Amino acid sequence: MYAIVDIETTGGHASANGITEIAICIHDGKRVTRRFESLVNPQRDIPVYIRALTGITNEMVQDAPLFEDVAHEIYHLLKGQIFVAHNVNFDYSFLRYHLNAAGYELNANKLCTVRLGRKIMPGLMSYSLGKLCTHLGISNNARHRAMGDAEATAQLFSLYLKNDTSNHIGAALKQNSKEQVLPANLPKTDIEALPTSPGIYYFHDEKGKVVYVGKAKNIRKRVCSHFTGNNPNLQRQEFLKNIYRISHQVCGNELIALVTEAVEIKRLWPKYNRSLKRFENTFGIYMYEDQRGYMRLAVDKHRKHMPAVYACNSLYEGRNLLLNLIDTFGLCPKLCFIQKNDQPCQGANVGACACEGHESPEVYNQRIQGALDELKKALPTFAIRDEGRTDDEHSCILIEEGRFYGMGYISHYYDVGNIQALKNYLTPYPGNDYIRNIVTGYAERFPQRKVSFSA
Repeated sequence: MYAIVDIETTGGHASANGITEIAICIHDGKRVTRRFESLVNPQRDIPVYIRALTGITNEMVQDAPLFEDVAHEIYHLLKGQIFVAHNVNFDYSFLRYHLNAAGYELNANKLCTVRLGRKIMPGLMSYSLGKLCTHLGISNNARHRAMGDAEATAQLFSLYLKNDTSNHIGAALKQNSKEQVLPANLPKTDIEALPTSPGIYYFHDEKGKVVYVGKAKNIRKRVCSHFTGNNPNLQRQEFLKNIYRISHQVCGNELIALVTEAVEIKRLWPKYNRSLKRFENTFGIYMYEDQRGYMRLAVDKHRKHMPAVYACNSLYEGRNLLLNLIDTFGLCPKLCFIQKNDQPCQGANVGACACEGHESPEVYNQRIQGALDELKKALPTFAIRDEGRTDDEHSCILIEEGRFYGMGYISHYYDVGNIQALKNYLTPYPGNDYIRNIVTGYAERFPQRKVSFSA
């Protein structure tokens, strides 16, 4: 038996919206044998645009039963049936959420008439319920009302049952089939084409634009994990609705996947990626020349259009590093913005301090250059040589003077000895502290994969 369902709601996600109308048609595989419909008081205002779309007003639901008052009947109508709807995950997420709030746990096999339509009747311009009904001659005199749409979906489902010569419905209901959990607009062939190797994957919207980039040790397994569960929040529901295609890029190992994900998020700026978009170098040591010709060092927050001579993760780290340089090279704490009061300079060269003009810029700047050379020595240059995409290649990531240079793939037999020669095999990419940190952290965990270069 099939329970063909349609609901009208106050919004697009269950956790913050209510149901205003529900219709259920029980279908025995040949015809509808029972019908249920009811308006529902959502206990919140129905937005104007939804009132205009459905025709359901606040006044119409004012005296309607609350969902908890009809939950018992709805649950027993759905229990043990195959849950069928047009874009099934939307209706199912709402009913599962609100039934759970009323004390009932819904667990049902699902069939999506959007997905089935793409398989049983391929090649149509649109699989929206309205366009399908027009194409197939199914009348619906109550569009965007629960029973009107449920009846139309029931007629559509009857046609699917008659025309399913390849048993797509039976295949979708098999226990090991993931068909019912996939987004309505995503072809299952996209999932079947995914490898089980490390890499990154791209979710595309209806126009082909990348809306999400992710990384994985196992691409297929990770992609499928996005579609499990029935999270009712707005972000997930909108996310699933906008996935029309998946592409991927195989990487040699998880580290390459991590770095590639960070690079691609910065390049594509996908709608549903958030964390790596916001990542920026937090602090840095900056150098500039003042009006008197003195070179000055300062710890400051990240400046987008001014490169730091040394990037650091915190003000504390940058300040301690600058204090060490002041002590080691006799730098002026006032010119380094460490001493900010009007008291006499507390630097190592008291009595001949540059801040008082007792030392020429040329002499002082020599010590600044010494400090910069010391910082440069502290910035590592190394490569990570690791597994490649095939047995006859290795992956390679290069960090040059503490900055991410790029990555690529080299022959299994290539001797990584000359940094300039190596660069010919690598693709340069823009980097940031996030990439630098994960690569240097990886090098610390796996020192046997690190290739150092002599100065």
